[in-house]
Amino acid sequence: MENKESFRYTYSAEEQEEIKAIRKKYVASEEIEDKMAQLRRLDANVDSKATTVSLVVGIIGALILGLGMSLILTDIGAALGTVLSMVIGVVTGMIGMILVCLAYPLYNRTLKNEREKIAPEILRLTDELIK
Repeated sequence: MENKESFRYTYSAEEQEEIKAIRKKYVASEEIEDKMAQLRRLDANVDSKATTVSLVVGIIGALILGLGMSLILTDIGAALGTVLSMVIGVVTGMIGMILVCLAYPLYNRTLKNEREKIAPEILRLTDELIK
């Protein structure tokens, strides 16, 4: 008696790769992205935005501080008069120092705000990855 109910399975790595390539054409691009890669991208965006904001404020503050120092220390302010250039230079330098000192607290605040905004999405992705 012959066994007519038999199971036959063949595997071809080339066929599987071709099937995956064809499938990628028809699947939405959001579904292709790996959840771990999406999680890393979201986390990196939070850090990079906070870093960018604090760097811009710090650099602008340093430039303003330098302008104030050059009004005091060089002959740039000579046309204004010695005392007036000294006062304007000190005020300008103080504004620059304040901006430079605010860069780090601004970084922390921006980081906290961005983390609060993105937290639900991060938690959703981590819950999916943990399960």
